Amino acid sequence: MIEPIVYEFLKQLKDNNNREWFTENKPWYQDAKLSFENSIKGIIDLINTIDDSIGLIEPKDCIFRIYRDTRFAKDKTPYKTNMGAYIVRGGRKSPRGGYYIHVEPGQSFIAGGIYCPPSEELKKVRKEVYNFTDEFKEIIEDKDFVSIYPELYQDKLKMAPKGFPKDFSDIDLLKYKSYIVSHSIADNDMTGKQGRSILSKAIKTVKPLNDFINRGLDAEDEEIVL
Repeated sequence: MIEPIVYEFLKQLKDNNNREWFTENKPWYQDAKLSFENSIKGIIDLINTIDDSIGLIEPKDCIFRIYRDTRFAKDKTPYKTNMGAYIVRGGRKSPRGGYYIHVEPGQSFIAGGIYCPPSEELKKVRKEVYNFTDEFKEIIEDKDFVSIYPELYQDKLKMAPKGFPKDFSDIDLLKYKSYIVSHSIADNDMTGKQGRSILSKAIKTVKPLNDFINRGLDAEDEEIVL
């Protein structure tokens, strides 16, 4: 699904993360970028065969810029050493649950769910988890799900979130700041013939989580009772 040129460029970029090198190798970057865009187009098509809720979206609306925002960062290296795309209805800026593809030498993965959503959206997802806890647990504890996605991303509040009962038996499920899972994929799997089947299985497996999250986001407040 991902061509070797993408990995080759990113490996060299990691060792030469400066503007001078990048400028000299801009044509190489453009070729790698175009290759990645074509791969994401294929992955969008693949996802649409499994989850047609993402609709017709263009790769450019899903792919993140390679340029880092270093204004408030201690690390001033100008470029990301990965290429990534968030595939979801509305593109990468959407607050909805979707599918994230991360390509980085030795650290590639696919993720699903919703990452650091705005407070109102996060509250809606927590309400959905609160009101349909058993259904949520069935999804994340399913043996096939756990075999690919062993656990939710562990960035959590220390206390119960505001507006929810502190004595709720599954209060830990409401403390998450994100509802996201990820699955590492080896470089040779991403570039090999088996890449499509690996991604297809990962997408099918995480779709119920995205459906659950997006149902909560789409629900009217009066339909959810705390």
